[in-house]
Formats: sequence, structure tokens, C-alpha cells
Amino acid sequence: MNIQNQVILAVGSNVGNRLENIQSVIESIHYEVGTVIKVSKLYETPSWGFDSAPFYNCALLLHSAFSALEILAKILAIETKLGRIRSEVEGYQARIIDVDLVAFNEEFINLENLEVPHPLMQERLFVLLPMRDLNFDWKHPVFHKNINELITSCKDESQCKAMQKLSEPLEKIQLEQFNYIAIEGNIGAGKTTLTTKIAEDFNAITVLERFADNPFLPKFYEDQNRYAFPLEMSFLADRFHQISDDLGQFDLFKDFIIADYHIFKSLIFAKVTLSEDEYRLYRKLFEIIYKEMPKPDLYIYLYQNTSRLLENIKQRGRDYEQEIPAEYLDKINKGYLDYIQSHPDLNVLIIDVSNRDFVLNQEDYIFILDEIQKKLNKTSSF
Repeated sequence: MNIQNQVILAVGSNVGNRLENIQSVIESIHYEVGTVIKVSKLYETPSWGFDSAPFYNCALLLHSAFSALEILAKILAIETKLGRIRSEVEGYQARIIDVDLVAFNEEFINLENLEVPHPLMQERLFVLLPMRDLNFDWKHPVFHKNINELITSCKDESQCKAMQKLSEPLEKIQLEQFNYIAIEGNIGAGKTTLTTKIAEDFNAITVLERFADNPFLPKFYEDQNRYAFPLEMSFLADRFHQISDDLGQFDLFKDFIIADYHIFKSLIFAKVTLSEDEYRLYRKLFEIIYKEMPKPDLYIYLYQNTSRLLENIKQRGRDYEQEIPAEYLDKINKGYLDYIQSHPDLNVLIIDVSNRDFVLNQEDYIFILDEIQKKLNKTSSF
């Protein structure tokens, strides 16, 4: 199940430097509304419903965590920022930029200020033709037709001329050059959310830790001394089997693998939770298993300070986590950083997300992607 909404926007401009206007709005949408996954070709089309200069039009497919109404508010703000002035005069008018929310997943939304899918999209080739370029598996929730079927039945005879390919914001982010990425971090750092978000945006296969299935976890938070060793041993065995199985079933239709953990975390948590004797035994078993495990091309460590971790843990509401002491989280953070420092052979990227929200602030998510690409560029230069 996707954690993001799949959204189609139609973009148009017929005032000023039309190409520059289109490129500016794509950039703003990518940084403020959602990740722009695909961009159609640019089309020049006659004005529709009124006499004016021809438009440049395109369509965007984006992934966004925002609701349809939140997206509407954001694109209206972007239009205003880029110079659009809405007149009280009725009817269509020339405009420097125009962004329409055409589709939101395959939902039908009928509100006073928002109707999705756009009520006139099936009548407009300048919307349908760019949508076809997106190669998006979408069906109209009212007419139950896909894009090609809507084009076939469309009565619009306007001449929509394909002009050029537009650049896509994600083209500069080349994560597929890594075969295997592991995202690590403390409890509540956002590992699974970021892993899933990147996988959706970049067509990657996910390996997600099955912590919820561990029967020792709730017991551990009640009585750490008693349940620490069976908990760490069960996690080690489960992580070994999961990584071995999932990485052995590489999906040819996906570009790379991204996981929300790697097995080395077992050693870090064990060092914090186990007695000295237990840890020595555990480490011997760990080193036997670790030799057999594939190593990620890139480790990403999401660092968050302890106060932010406690806020996140409280918000996600797992009962057995609510009494985790700050001291325990401090030790885990220190354990990760010590491990990273003592293993210079690992290709590690540390990103401090203490003051970032990569779910509700799209710009923070783009910052993370840019940091990963910088690391890739630096790695490739050696």
C-alpha cells in the first residue's frame, strides 16, 4: 500500500516567457507540493473557450503526502507567487501560469471549491495528450475509462502540437547507481517512512524490518534484564533470514533495493541491552552470520536528537514504546556513531534530521535526496 497520494496536475501558460513560466512552476511544485515523478512533453495548444495567444501545456505526475485540499491551497499559493492575478471578471482569461488538480489517486471528490477528476478534462486534448505521456495506469472513477479511451471519445478537434521534452527534477538524482541502500537510525528516527517514500518515488524494492512480529519486544520494555538476550537473538535470526530471502529474490522490474535496517544494528542494540558475558557470546554468533551477509553500497544514518525521538515515539503511539527512557536512546545514538567511526570501510552518509520533517515539508525530503546524490557523486569520483 502506498504511503503517498498519486496526483496529476495540468500546467499551462500563455503570457510572457511561457517556457520559463512552466519550468518555474514545476520546480516550485517539486519543492513545495510533492515529488515530481514524471513530466510530459511540452505542447503548444490554442486557447480553449476564449480568444487569446496560444498556450504551452504539460502534465505532471507527482507523489504527495498532502490531501487534495492541501494540494489545491499550495498550488494556488504557487500561482500567486509566480505572478498570477485572478480577476473577478467571468470567463476564461490569459494567464501567466495555470495549475489544475486533474486527478487524485482514482478518487472522486465533489466539494464546493474542488471537483476531482477535473470536470472538463475528458473534453480537452491539451489535458489528455500530456497525461498520456505520463504512462500512468489510471482510470477515470466516473467514466471508468483510461487515458487512451478518453482520448478516443474526446470531441475536441484542437491542434495540440508536441514541442519538446521537458526536464524532470528527479533526473539529477541517480539512486539506481546503488544496487542496495540501507537506511539506519534510532527508534523513531523515520527509517521506515523514508525507505518507503524513496522506494515509491524511485521504483525500488523494499526490505522492511518485521519488528511488530517479535513476541519478545513488548516484554523487553517491561523487563529488560530478563528478556534482552532472547529479544536480541530472535532479532538477529529474523534479520538474517529476511535479508537473505529478500535479497535473493531481486525484482527485475525494480531498479534497486532499499532497506530500513541492516543486520549490523543487531550488534549496536545488543551492546546496549546485554550484560558483558551475554554480549561476548552474542558477538561471536553475530560475526559468524555477518560474514555471510551482503553489504549495502550505501548506509544512510538518520540522526535525530533525543528530544525529537521522544516526540516521534509519542506521536506514533505504540504502547510498549511509551516508557522508553531518554538515556536508552542516548546510548543507541552513541552506539551507532561509535560503530560508524570505528568502521571507516563502510560507505556511510550521516544526515541530521533533528530539525527536519521529510513527510510534511517537501523541501526537507528534497534536501535528503540531494545529500544522497552528493554522496554518490563523491563516491563515484574515487
